[in-house]
Amino acid sequence: MENEPGAAPDYDRTLMLLWRRTLGEPQGTRGPRQRLTVDEVVRAGIAVADAEGLTTFSMRKVAEKLGLGVMSIYTYVPGREELIGLMVDEVQGERELPELTGPLRDRLARIARELWDEFHRHPWLLQVTHHRPFIGPNGADRYEWQLRAIEGIGFGDIEMDQIVTLVSGFAASAARASIEARRAQEISGITDVQWWEINAPILERIMEPGRYVVSDRVGTAAGEAYNAVSDPDLAFRFGLDRILDGIELLAAARSSDAAT
Repeated sequence: MENEPGAAPDYDRTLMLLWRRTLGEPQGTRGPRQRLTVDEVVRAGIAVADAEGLTTFSMRKVAEKLGLGVMSIYTYVPGREELIGLMVDEVQGERELPELTGPLRDRLARIARELWDEFHRHPWLLQVTHHRPFIGPNGADRYEWQLRAIEGIGFGDIEMDQIVTLVSGFAASAARASIEARRAQEISGITDVQWWEINAPILERIMEPGRYVVSDRVGTAAGEAYNAVSDPDLAFRFGLDRILDGIELLAAARSSDAAT
């Protein structure tokens, strides 16, 4: 009884579930008396997703983890997509939001690092579609926290939203590359160095000398520096620094505009 493709999720009930700690625990609408809480179902869903990702995530697997019949799980949450929405909001609140202090650059860097760390704790978050997210208390608190980091600097409201979107999107993209690099090593069972040792002799035979002068120089320097095909953490820090450079320039321009 997964959600049918194209079927509209049960938004009203899901919002009630997301805000259950404010509105009170919703009561099941069918089936026997509930012996678990929605919190327990959500935590079980997170455990399944942490272990297996979302590609094969199902209500049946969550029910089995809880020792429930598959139909019983629907007395707690309407369906798969709604459960995932509850799971996303739950992990967004698993750590207290730190106080954002210091210069603009430091505040935005902290926002990006919090997201980077969260994606690495729960890689399945990168598989979730956020175009029309369920609005829960933890997600709402986080968005307010992110916006307050850039409030009062001179940015317009749309610019503030776009800055948060930019920093969040970059953190997700960088984390995805990092996680994929880790998985490649886990799946192959060999390190990047071992992979290169296997492939280098063939590449040296097929690459015409003098044709790839710049890429050979840069690739050799990068390989020696990273001791791997890439350095995801360095890529995250370098890319974030360049984004923050641009945001600082925009902030300076807005400050100049306000002064004239």
